[in-house]
Amino acid sequence: MAIEVRIPTILRNLTDGAKAVEGKGGTLDELFTDLDARHPGLRDRLVDGKGLRKFVNVYLNDEDVRFLGGLETEVADGDNVTILPAVAGG
Repeated sequence: MAIEVRIPTILRNLTDGAKAVEGKGGTLDELFTDLDARHPGLRDRLVDGKGLRKFVNVYLNDEDVRFLGGLETEVADGDNVTILPAVAGG
């Protein structure tokens, strides 16, 4: 079993159009590194030198990872990760 990662439309060009991809890792950081090995450039769109990019929201099983530990949030087989770009406007 793997971790399912739901990909927003704006990043699907990096996943050959896939709406969801599977990955593995013990933490969110490891998961993003694993995904980047198969989908180059994905990690750079999600993470900068300080952690998660400011305008990217990531949820682990519907919980915002910023309140769970950021990139050090533990993940396990069967978990669902959702990546959502922040929306701004008025």
